[in-house]
Amino acid sequence: MHEAFNVWAWCLHFFPVAVLFEISRILNTGLDMETLSICVRLCEQGINPEALSSVIKELRKATEALKAAENITG
Repeated sequence: MHEAFNVWAWCLHFFPVAVLFEISRILNTGLDMETLSICVRLCEQGINPEALSSVIKELRKATEALKAAENITG
């Protein structure tokens, strides 16, 4: 198993989502509680956390580009 996944699995086992949310907030991830909970559930189902992180980053970039395009046209 990948080392990052092992650390994530350990966190999920020992910390409730509220504690993970506080860690997420301190790290300035920008995830709200609902989104973090979804991410936790996905990781529990075996989704690679690094791949999930990449998808979230790409979605944020796409969202920013769409907002910028709307500001230009609108």
